[in-house]
Amino acid sequence: MKNHNLIIALMLFMAMITLSCKKAGASKAGTEKPVPVVPEPVKPNPAGPSLIVPMAGNAFVTTLAAGSSETVTSTKMAGWTNPNSVFSAYFRLGVPGSLSVKMKASVPSGSSVVKLSINGTPFTVNLSGAAYSTYEVGSLNITAAGYVKIDFQGISKTSTYFADVSDLEISGSATASNVLYANDANNFYWSRRGPSVHLKYAVPANTEWFYSELTVPAGQDNIGSYFMSNGFDGGYFGIQVNSATERRVLFSVWNPANGTTTWTRKGTDVVATTFTGEGEGGQSYLLFNWVAGNTYKFLTQAKPDGQGNTLFSAWFFAPELNQWRFMVTWKRPNTNAHLTGVYSFLENFRDVNGYMGRKAEYHNQWARSASGIWTELTSAYFTGDATVNNGQRKDYAAGVTNGRFYMQNGGFFADFVEVKQTFTRPATGTAPVIDFNSLP
Repeated sequence: MKNHNLIIALMLFMAMITLSCKKAGASKAGTEKPVPVVPEPVKPNPAGPSLIVPMAGNAFVTTLAAGSSETVTSTKMAGWTNPNSVFSAYFRLGVPGSLSVKMKASVPSGSSVVKLSINGTPFTVNLSGAAYSTYEVGSLNITAAGYVKIDFQGISKTSTYFADVSDLEISGSATASNVLYANDANNFYWSRRGPSVHLKYAVPANTEWFYSELTVPAGQDNIGSYFMSNGFDGGYFGIQVNSATERRVLFSVWNPANGTTTWTRKGTDVVATTFTGEGEGGQSYLLFNWVAGNTYKFLTQAKPDGQGNTLFSAWFFAPELNQWRFMVTWKRPNTNAHLTGVYSFLENFRDVNGYMGRKAEYHNQWARSASGIWTELTSAYFTGDATVNNGQRKDYAAGVTNGRFYMQNGGFFADFVEVKQTFTRPATGTAPVIDFNSLP
């Protein structure tokens, strides 16, 4: 009996100890501070792959010294003899990070010293040997995604020639993702020209007339630019910069699948001829020294003649003239339609100037039906050509500025705008005032 009582007492004592421990533990847990979480260190971008950037599709002669013959061929930078000439190559990086650059070059005779400036940071490279070799250029940190520009300039040479350069080799964490450059050798001509972009307008059925206005800001009128204002299924109409001394108003209509487009009448001083290359058809132009910063008006008409043809006509209005100038009436056979597929575009047609940028404002677009009803066109769908869609260049943009549509391309700028989207400008609500009966 005594043993039994002793066991009971011992069990009660153990239970009290256990309860006391639990209370103590609970009290401690309630006052204990949480253990701070130490964040993991930020890891740098992983090293990207080594990529080969061909000069044939991504380099330009950006400064050509007087009397020199530096050029970019289908395989290399060539003819590099003058220290005052500058080549420039471009590629786009999708992420910031470290960038290492090498160059593949050949010196036909002797040796040379050249300078490569990567986004303005200079590196000196010693070259020698007729066989192509890969030379270290240097490394630097790229702080933002976008285009990198590398300038090439000769410093000294023991013979007559600095080098031929076929490729750049780039690597580092900045090449880890979304690196872009021209890599389709079959289309280097087009990628060097740069991306062409379009604004497409939806017009009502039976649209006989299309009216629009165009303004090229000062400084955006580089040689090789075509600011096309009034395009349609079968033709286009706009202004060009053809050289340092020549500018044109251009109106062209393609041939149909069967038949040849011919002109039936043309305006004073207008040249009417044919074109080939990017299709075939009739081309007309007026030499006119239009001025950046001024606003020009364009008017096109498509009118079936009832005999299986459509007559396409165009008029041009400049503030310097203060009157409508008639271009040409083109008769397109096997065509019976009013205006469809109405659009504007912006392009560069000189591949050697593909590093230059251009921009234009397209505004006050109106369609007029065959019965005389005006409709304002306030929406435009933004698209690009194959150079855009194949990812060869990404220096293009469009949108609305100051109540006007705009398009921009070339120049290797960083902040591109994605294609395949619709922009809407504010309506003006005021249709053009045109006396159609008095048009020349």
